[in-house]
Amino acid sequence: MKIIVTSDTHGGLVGWKGVSEFLKEADLLLHAGDILYHGPRNPLPEGYNPKELAEAINSLELPALFARGNCDADIDQLLLRFPIQSPYIFCFLDGLSIIVLHELNQRTRDMIGLYKPDILVFGHTHKPDLSKEGKTLLLNPGSPSLPKDSEPTFAFIDTQGGSVCVLSLGGNVILQTKI
Repeated sequence: MKIIVTSDTHGGLVGWKGVSEFLKEADLLLHAGDILYHGPRNPLPEGYNPKELAEAINSLELPALFARGNCDADIDQLLLRFPIQSPYIFCFLDGLSIIVLHELNQRTRDMIGLYKPDILVFGHTHKPDLSKEGKTLLLNPGSPSLPKDSEPTFAFIDTQGGSVCVLSLGGNVILQTKI
């Protein structure tokens, strides 16, 4: 299974279009929250257009799972045909257990010991990360719209090939590891 992972799109249509170029190759999209609204502490991302982003997301032809981020509100759900899961997504894909959430903090980090996921996807920091905590792979895809300390990024999980990578919107590998 080929899974595109993104987070922190914050209403940025330009960043979403960059990610959507790769969706043609995917079987599933996982989004770790902060979908439509830019939030009061963030600048407006390039191409800020939450309404058009919602329309682009609604036109997806593949399954998509969305975790709820700290900038997501009930009104956002009214614009999206996909449910915004709140606040965690638990999935089992090709023998891998994956948890998707927005913010990695002590409370959510405790889920690693409780559920022992193979992969824990998180966002919030807008910084790509691919590291291990015990046997759990921590994956932050960064942000395609409002990156911090990196270029715009997203991630790709290949369950058959057993690899995870963080990619720039141009397709360059930023971080990579085996599952």
